Amino acid sequence: MTDNTADHLDAYPPTAEFAAAANAGESLYDRAAADREAFWAEQARRLHWHQPFTRVLDWDDAPFAQWFADGKLNVAYNCVDRHVLDGHGEQVAIHWEGEPGDSRDITYAHLLAEVCRAANYLTELGLKAGDRVAIYMPMVPEAIVSMLACARLGLTHSVVFAGFSPSALRQRVDDAQARLVITTDGQWRRGKPAPLKEAVDEALVGSEHSVEHVLVVRRTEIEVPWTDGRDLWWHETVAEASADHEAQPFDAEHPLYILYTSGTTGKPKGILHTSGGYLTQVSYTHHNVFDHRAGQDVYWCTADIGWVTGHSYIVYGPLSNRATQVVYEGTPNSPDEHRHWQIVEKYGVSIYYTAPTLVRTFMKWGREIPDAHDLSSIRVLGSVGEPINPEAWRWYREVIGSNSAPIVDTWWQTETGAIMISPLPGVTAAKPGAAMTPLPGISAKVVDEEGNPVHLGETEANGYLVLDQPWPSMLRGIWGDPDRYRSTYWERYAEQGWYFAGDGAKLDADGDLWVLGRVDDVMNVSGHRISTAEVESALVGHHSVAEAAVVGASDDTTGQGIVAFVILTAGAADTGQDLIAELKAEVSREISPIARPREIHIVPELPKTRSGKIMRRLLRDVAEGRELGDTSTLVDPNVFEAIRTQKANW
Repeated sequence: MTDNTADHLDAYPPTAEFAAAANAGESLYDRAAADREAFWAEQARRLHWHQPFTRVLDWDDAPFAQWFADGKLNVAYNCVDRHVLDGHGEQVAIHWEGEPGDSRDITYAHLLAEVCRAANYLTELGLKAGDRVAIYMPMVPEAIVSMLACARLGLTHSVVFAGFSPSALRQRVDDAQARLVITTDGQWRRGKPAPLKEAVDEALVGSEHSVEHVLVVRRTEIEVPWTDGRDLWWHETVAEASADHEAQPFDAEHPLYILYTSGTTGKPKGILHTSGGYLTQVSYTHHNVFDHRAGQDVYWCTADIGWVTGHSYIVYGPLSNRATQVVYEGTPNSPDEHRHWQIVEKYGVSIYYTAPTLVRTFMKWGREIPDAHDLSSIRVLGSVGEPINPEAWRWYREVIGSNSAPIVDTWWQTETGAIMISPLPGVTAAKPGAAMTPLPGISAKVVDEEGNPVHLGETEANGYLVLDQPWPSMLRGIWGDPDRYRSTYWERYAEQGWYFAGDGAKLDADGDLWVLGRVDDVMNVSGHRISTAEVESALVGHHSVAEAAVVGASDDTTGQGIVAFVILTAGAADTGQDLIAELKAEVSREISPIARPREIHIVPELPKTRSGKIMRRLLRDVAEGRELGDTSTLVDPNVFEAIRTQKANW
């Protein structure tokens, strides 16, 4: 295993200038440690409460939490109205950049008017608090308006990623029993319009669904099928509604949204988040983790609203903090690989939050692309989605962050709702690849199978990441399935009452936490626990490798054998067996001979979801010769044809 005991020598503290001006200092940890509930009450009071709360946490019905339960607030009011009432209506809320090159600047006053129009029309349709609304849209402003309008009315939204198939949409609509679907006629994909409304029609055919209306935003002008009486144009309805609407308060525990996340088996899980605790934590973390200054920073999170990162760090966190942010509809290489850096230059982006897989893609394209642009506005970098390998971390800081911008490598989940473990940019001497420590107010442990704490710095002492105290933005269950909620997240450490995150982790000699990836991404080779992230980092550290994905495949001798799939850099001189032997030797040298891959396959692409995650489960199917599982969430399901072609030569 990799020995991280010396990693404190490879740490990057903030500059004295950054630390002196940062939102969060060491005192934040001290206040949280002194009185955890008082600390969270302090964070909650950053919001506007129509009815102040008197009780912070009710954990009597564990594992079902209630935070600030006797308080009342309106989430949309906190994200829009209060900023306008405070005199900031002319501040830009959203710099929207369309994929074909069209753009719109939306002020807080304009956003408020649009949200009010949508709220008035949804009310006209007969929707009432507690009803569910499915949102199936690309990254257009109306998607954010729709989410906020639902929040304003107490409607529970279920955003379904616009890349999902009709059958995936049907599953989610049926499970949530949505009364309304909001969509667009189509979406732009690499310069061409692609249908989207048709997928809604297909999803609703032959299904005993609860949908009464389909509200359609005109985006691409493509022809769409139409069902009179059910289908409604946004520009003929919402756009004509009144811009006056008074937000009403709702209980802090009122359901805000359901977001479906895939399980390794079974149907998708409808993760339920409520209002007061969720908004408290996403607002707190956005303010402190990104060191955000309202009215000064331009923030850009590159996620899609179809994923939790888009919910928490495009919509609710940033808007509650009066952010000015970039929202981009397209892909990083449409029309070419300069797209992101042109946007950074255009708007003066100062906080940039993206996924490790995109960082590695930028590395693969070459630093001459970002070097051709003025990125000096960037002062904080963020990473989200999976552990970032140290090589990519260093490249990100050096090339994108001018070797000075702090990197906040954030660990959290759909289920946690908000960031849980991360450096604080004005405090932490961050280590490349390390998640570092839980945020103030958050408590986490690394334990073994029996729940015993692992010991610092022991290279074999890998364990499991657990959360041993409730937190405000925690999920309130799985929609309609409380038993599945208990068994999935709380059963493993039921005796201790801990939430099991499903991730492996370890602590280095300094007590800093390293997330090793999903437990099913931690391999057991001859009794040794080896993380896929560690092997991937060793492979990517080789100058010929642009990206790597590693899985554990069944092995009669060792239990599991390590199988690696690698993409080579454009300049790789050797693409044959000599290089494969060299890469195996590199892993042996960097980690241990035990970690030497059984097989390394050079492939043209890796299977990824649209949120940037590598689907190692499917690579495991390939490695073990099984039929592929569900590929509906992939950016390009055809990637497996290329891998199969390569496999013929294995």
